[in-house]
Amino acid sequence: MAAPTPLPLIDIPLQNARPRSATQEQMATVVIVPISSCASSTLKDFGLNPKNLGADIGMTAVLHTHSRRLDYHPHVHVVVPGGGVDKAKKQWKKKKSKYLFNEFALARVFRARFLDTLNKAGLAVPVSVPRKWVVDCRHAGKGLPALKYLSRYLYRGVISESNILSNQNGYITFKYTESRTGKTRYRNAKGEDFLWLVLQHVLPKRFRRIRDYGFLHGNAKRLLKLVQMVLHVIMQAGNTRPRPFFKCPACQAPMRILGVSSKIRSPG
Repeated sequence: MAAPTPLPLIDIPLQNARPRSATQEQMATVVIVPISSCASSTLKDFGLNPKNLGADIGMTAVLHTHSRRLDYHPHVHVVVPGGGVDKAKKQWKKKKSKYLFNEFALARVFRARFLDTLNKAGLAVPVSVPRKWVVDCRHAGKGLPALKYLSRYLYRGVISESNILSNQNGYITFKYTESRTGKTRYRNAKGEDFLWLVLQHVLPKRFRRIRDYGFLHGNAKRLLKLVQMVLHVIMQAGNTRPRPFFKCPACQAPMRILGVSSKIRSPG
């Protein structure tokens, strides 16, 4: 929903919280899945707090598992419209400023909930987990620009082919942009280590990296339409792409598909 309301972007990472005893399968089911659920429940409770907003908020969360160096760094990018629905009063409550929630308080609550999830799953939390976690909460503009920013994390692969510079003597060299300085850095790794850097970010089959919550959830279409009416949002119909077709090799005219068969007939 490209709404005329501020869209804060919230980054919630794990701070060295990979359990020592967790297998790759456990990381996917017990660790990766609760990241989005703990983040969404934390943001939802902050939105319901009358001191913050006092309303049910909507959000779109995208899971990202790697840093620019391809290290394992699970974190969630969340876009939250700057307002929510007060179901008791049946009204839309808008944030009066670009400031959404206190990021330090968000970090404390998220850390406590996530570590509690790991403890209940019987996983040992590393001793190196810092006491203070960092949550980045910033204003990301309105409507489409904020969603375009988020889409880069959804449709971008682990590494692009153009960033792989060389493959010599069993070593792979690739480049990346350092987030703090904006400078181009280089990393050299053995072939098998490079494969692990990439493959450790492969998610389980049918795993959803993007999830919607609140009035943006798929089951809240009626509430979403009401919010769009209140905010005077005009939904523009997207341009339909023409369906590809097969050409006749003789006359180049479009061919009509009559059926599909997986059986291969033997000649003769």
